[in-house]
Amino acid sequence: MNIDHVLEAIPPLSVYLLVGLVVMVESLGIPLPGEIVLVSAALLASSHSGLNPLWIGVLASAGAIIGDSIGYLIGKKGGKRLFAWAGRKFPKHFGPDHIASAEKMFHKRGMWAVFFGRFVAVLRILAGPLAGSLNMHYPRFLVANALGGIVWAGGTTALIYYLGVVADKWLKGFQWAGLGAALVIGVVVTLVLKKRMARHAAASSASSEEKNDAVA
Repeated sequence: MNIDHVLEAIPPLSVYLLVGLVVMVESLGIPLPGEIVLVSAALLASSHSGLNPLWIGVLASAGAIIGDSIGYLIGKKGGKRLFAWAGRKFPKHFGPDHIASAEKMFHKRGMWAVFFGRFVAVLRILAGPLAGSLNMHYPRFLVANALGGIVWAGGTTALIYYLGVVADKWLKGFQWAGLGAALVIGVVVTLVLKKRMARHAAASSASSEEKNDAVA
């Protein structure tokens, strides 16, 4: 089956929901590949006529904002006990060094840490729960969280989508160029072979005539 047909068969709603769900779950503090899913969906939209990149960006933004808000509430209720448990379960993401570095950045940068944390893999997971455990004022957190989520999700979607469109056009152009080159090469080879066959036929004919003259 043609790959285009396979892509067209994917229900757009399922892609939108998957992007929103994975980004939301990652944002509330569970390590999932949210950015990879977002990039894959945006790239898929560049070659899938039924997928709208706008909705991918909207669902990813919503997932980021909602997930971080839930993570904030979890951090506010669980606090240090939550990070101690997470450090044992996910030492690569919630180890003591990661938590200490994130806390230092939050104390120093405040809202900017939440905003720019959206663009850093570890902070993207820690931002909500950590802001809650440090008792950051929620309205300030929400503003930074919403702006970071929209810029990250919308910017990533737009960038990958348009790169995919350009790459798809370039590849299509390359395919047509390759087909044209193959056609030209085929014509040239055919003409050369015809000329060689004509010369060989002429040489054979001249040789036969010489033999006939000699016999006569």
